[in-house]
Amino acid sequence: MIQHLAELPQDAAQPILDCRDSEGLSAITRPGTALVIWRRSLPSGLTEWLAAQDAERLPHSRLLVRTADARRAVSSVMEQADLPAGPVRDWLIGDIEALVQAFADITASESVDIRLEAVSHDSCWKFHRDYVPVRLLTTYRGPATEWVDPAHADAAMQAQKDYEGPIERLEVGDVAIFKGKMAGDADGIVHRSPPVAGTGQTRLLLCLNTPSDVSPEPWSSS
Repeated sequence: MIQHLAELPQDAAQPILDCRDSEGLSAITRPGTALVIWRRSLPSGLTEWLAAQDAERLPHSRLLVRTADARRAVSSVMEQADLPAGPVRDWLIGDIEALVQAFADITASESVDIRLEAVSHDSCWKFHRDYVPVRLLTTYRGPATEWVDPAHADAAMQAQKDYEGPIERLEVGDVAIFKGKMAGDADGIVHRSPPVAGTGQTRLLLCLNTPSDVSPEPWSSS
């Protein structure tokens, strides 16, 4: 059962929470909370604009950036992808910048590992828990992340493609922040990328992590 953050006492423990804005995502720091979801709708203009872009032109980059450099770094990615300039692209850049700042505040990180990926394959189709302390995910185009209530987690992990139990699904634009196996105070939520290979669909996924050994070299504008 998902509880809304505003309906709980400040010190109440709840594995899965909904929130109303980016500030509410900080509830992931509560002991025992493993997933916080900010339900939101993207501007219709952005959804239509992204749907109209050729999949080959969607960004596919990974950057390790200081929060102060996030806007310039993401703008550079958009330029390299040759996405049309204008107010819609500016909104997308600003949204990513705001999420990077929110994630950095929550994790007390000076830098954030940003993956902005066009996904048309099934490389992460398996149900799994992330081997990270915490991770933020949002999908701007295509099917969004699927997850399983903790009561069904073991069944999903064991059955994988044969799992026939209930699956929860984020919507396009929703922002979810997950604790992973390295968090220490909560079991990570079992989730997966929706299988899209062969469907003709290409997702645009934003994934934010704290810096790690597998992060790229720090981004530089030079």
